[in-house]
Amino acid sequence: MKAERRSEAGAALGACTSGLAMTGLFSLVINLLMLVSPLYMMQIYDRVLTSHSEETLVALTVLVFGLLAIMGLLELIRSRILVRVGARIERGLDGRVFESLVFRSVHGRENNDDQPLRDLRALREFLSGPGPSAFFDSPWVPIYIGVIYLLHPVLALVAAVGALFLFCIALLNDIITRRPLGHASHRYSESSVMAAAGQRNAEVLSAMGMLDGLRRRWLQRQRDGLNHQARASDRAGLLTATSKTSRLVLQTAILGVGAALVIQDAITPGAMIAASIILGRALAPVEQAISQWRGFVAARGAYGRLAKLLHDHPSPDPRLALPRAKCVLNVDHVSAGPPAARRPVVSGLNFALSAGDALAVIGPSASGKSTLARLLTGVWLPQNGSLRLDGVALDQWDPDDLGVQIGYLPQDVELFDGTVAENIARLDESAEPEAIVAAAKLAGCHRMILDLPEGYNTLIGEAGNKLSGGQRQRLGLARAVYGDPFLVVLDEPNANLDVDGDRALTNAIGEMKERGQIVVVMAHRPSAIAAADHLLVLQNGRQKAFGPKNQVLAATTKPLPGAQSGGRTGNVTTLPLRNQS
Repeated sequence: MKAERRSEAGAALGACTSGLAMTGLFSLVINLLMLVSPLYMMQIYDRVLTSHSEETLVALTVLVFGLLAIMGLLELIRSRILVRVGARIERGLDGRVFESLVFRSVHGRENNDDQPLRDLRALREFLSGPGPSAFFDSPWVPIYIGVIYLLHPVLALVAAVGALFLFCIALLNDIITRRPLGHASHRYSESSVMAAAGQRNAEVLSAMGMLDGLRRRWLQRQRDGLNHQARASDRAGLLTATSKTSRLVLQTAILGVGAALVIQDAITPGAMIAASIILGRALAPVEQAISQWRGFVAARGAYGRLAKLLHDHPSPDPRLALPRAKCVLNVDHVSAGPPAARRPVVSGLNFALSAGDALAVIGPSASGKSTLARLLTGVWLPQNGSLRLDGVALDQWDPDDLGVQIGYLPQDVELFDGTVAENIARLDESAEPEAIVAAAKLAGCHRMILDLPEGYNTLIGEAGNKLSGGQRQRLGLARAVYGDPFLVVLDEPNANLDVDGDRALTNAIGEMKERGQIVVVMAHRPSAIAAADHLLVLQNGRQKAFGPKNQVLAATTKPLPGAQSGGRTGNVTTLPLRNQS
């Protein structure tokens, strides 16, 4: 299961195999060239100083300068390769991560935060930084110790003990920092979600004096994360200081041991200096890995979360292009609710609509109207039963093909930062101006748009914050009807409308009926059902009545024999529905 979960993220990483292989090859040459300086020092001490040969000194120096220049060039190339590896992984996953993030939010399975996008950035930043270089250089530690062994076995023993000690520090660093870093990341994510909620509801917080309460909750999570982060940093700082001190102690120790061996004529002074330099190079990747361990842990956690996200929200399989629906909508014994819910919110839904029909859905609050709206648009899928357009279940359509056939105006109208025209056109860059204007005219907001400072080119701000609630709702209606979708679902479309807006909504529904479109309106105000032909009554999540509007209204306003006032009349509750009508 773990291998399957990581397949998509692993494929993106596998696409960078050639770049990583080149990094490994450059690391091989770089680490070989790292031996140039100690060998140069050994030759200086053992040959040049004893022979007093200036020609040898010049020749060795020129050769070493050339080799070190090559090493520097390879270091530059290696760093550039790693930058491009990180960028390629981000380009390979960013679209899927964004798609999965939206899919996750729609289905309500996670908090609506941007943690996956931050994970993707963390993974890219680690791969583009010095961390991977340390791990590519780490396998050379035993090779460097082997070179020291050629100088003298006792020196190799000192180097091996020191390298093993630093390696244990690196493991200990992972063990003692993993949990506090995980807690810190979780709490920071919670505080980020809370801060975003505060920004969205700034007016409510200010108007009702809720800012102080929300700030206390945010500070609790923020400072809890800060405490965990500080605890992890303190532990990592202790181990980092220990590793640096240990490296200096080891280099001093190998010089002392080397001096003793020189006194015993076991090695030359040049070998002593060379061993010290090689040991420093052997321990450098381990020490660097310790200092980069926090980034490695963060990248490892980010990769695991991204892999799980992509596994839990796979990309839909390609679907055969089907003809656009134009005849009928069938809802056949449907029960449904949020994807994470075990019990359905609505059940027993059973009705059909034909082209040119307009249906009004009424019922008290929490009766399931918004759930039905999400079902009809394909946002949520039925738990039982089937929902079909022209005989085709919604989940059999390609999502993009289905999207152009459905118009949706939710209760909370969310617009995007951009122009009026871009929002009406559903962010379609190839939209024809004529189609945008036609949608605005159908929604009855063409004149309203022209009264804006720059008409259709007016920038509305993030979430349409430069517009009033009624303006946002009317633009949302224009977006819903853009492209003449076959099925248009309007969830409380007149909640923020004035009399003119109500009239425009009624006219739009009538015109869509004449065009052969199906319109479903979730209604709370009587004016919303004026243009409807059929009426669907929901109560406690169940279908209580469906049929021609006049017949259903007559039934709901005429108590059946034996019914009590305000109680149930057959299959319909009288008092709430009389108020609705």
